[in-house]
Amino acid sequence: MGLRVWSPVAPAALQPAPDPGLAQVRAPTRDAQPSAQEAGVPRSVASLDWPALREAVAACRACDLCSTRRQTVFGVGGPRAHWMVIGEAPGEQEDRQGEPFVGPAGRLLDSMLAALGLTRDPEADDPARQVYIANTLKCRPPGNRNPSDEEMAQCEPFLVRQIELLRPRIILAMGRFAVQALLRTDEAVGRLRGRVHRYQGVPLIVTYHPAYLLRNLPDKARAWQDLCLAAATAETAETPDPAAAR
Repeated sequence: MGLRVWSPVAPAALQPAPDPGLAQVRAPTRDAQPSAQEAGVPRSVASLDWPALREAVAACRACDLCSTRRQTVFGVGGPRAHWMVIGEAPGEQEDRQGEPFVGPAGRLLDSMLAALGLTRDPEADDPARQVYIANTLKCRPPGNRNPSDEEMAQCEPFLVRQIELLRPRIILAMGRFAVQALLRTDEAVGRLRGRVHRYQGVPLIVTYHPAYLLRNLPDKARAWQDLCLAAATAETAETPDPAAAR
């Protein structure tokens, strides 16, 4: 119960050591999953603006999850946010409310972000304080089971376009499936955290999912280290050049 209020240890004791170098990791390409278009994901996803992309996600029937979801979970936050948090798949509460990271895990995430002066509120004045939150998968897998490779592939074009539209200065990837989708790796979260990766030219920090932290108290301090690293990286990051990601 105590983890629902984020209370990290003193930041000075947890500031991460300087990163020895940026880990360049291959970014996903949209043409790696042509079946997504054939199965119902629009061919024009790469050209959609925010309203049209939201409509495309809501109408998507590219995999069987469309028959079990209550609604799709698109994302929330300001469209000029400097931060982007990417989680795994919607759970029961997300499926009911249509918003990512609600319930106990969402409250913990909000407390973690608030500790750095960040908010998912799209009305916040300063884009540097805004966080846009999205999931890798836009529909809840039944019973909160792990997503399949096919389901991840079908949803990937939507997430790629969200990142392109937002052009964040920092990405925080939370949990195994988000990390695997973005970095194309089977490495464990614990082996990937603590250093700066890149996705489409954007610095990316790996950390634990809040739902995992609710079950594993000792890793709470490590998650705070990850947030400190992300904050330090975001302060020096420049707005990504869209042309450089192509």
